Amino acid sequence: MKKTRKEKIKIKWSPNFAYALGLLTTDGNLSKDTRHFDFTSKDLEQVVNLKRCLNLKNRISQKTSGTKKKSYRIQFGDVRYYKFLLRIGLSTNKSKSIGGLEIQKRYFWDFLRGHFDGDGTFYSYFDKRWKSSFMFYTVFVSASKNHIVWLQKEIQNLAEIKGHITTNLYKSIFQLKYAKSESLKLLPKIYYDRGVVCLSRKRLKIEKALAITGKKL
Repeated sequence: MKKTRKEKIKIKWSPNFAYALGLLTTDGNLSKDTRHFDFTSKDLEQVVNLKRCLNLKNRISQKTSGTKKKSYRIQFGDVRYYKFLLRIGLSTNKSKSIGGLEIQKRYFWDFLRGHFDGDGTFYSYFDKRWKSSFMFYTVFVSASKNHIVWLQKEIQNLAEIKGHITTNLYKSIFQLKYAKSESLKLLPKIYYDRGVVCLSRKRLKIEKALAITGKKL
């Protein structure tokens, strides 16, 4: 089907398509006009990746916040794609209300990699309680408990690891954490191929930590 002016994005599941969904789930904004999207990140690579995955022709702009920190932004409109996102579970003002999403199982790890690049984190440290004990955690973050619980169940079903959920004092932020042993099972699924699109600085951080333990992705 030939793309029209109002239907710019090809709605067909693929690794890149699912990765872009992960990015939009975490850092994307759906306008109330039921057509437009805004995606902003401090990482230019992140915005370039979204543009590449959705084959967008829109220009990437730059803006500066009150703290004079630069961020990058892409805005685009597509009615058909907007309706598709609503069908799978996204919405406007989704941060606290989002629940489970309809993600094709075949591309779940690509979606999860986009989710991780958007709002996830990875950190490592030497635990002083034990000699030469190097620890690390893979973490997914959301303001919605329902969404983080859904994420935990999906990962458990596909990778047979459970992780654990924590929250802050005000229960406004929820974190799904995987410690060292479970991360060693999870990370190779997320980065299953050297060529997958990802935020390179996060991948490099993970690779450096794994190298300390003699492991590789």
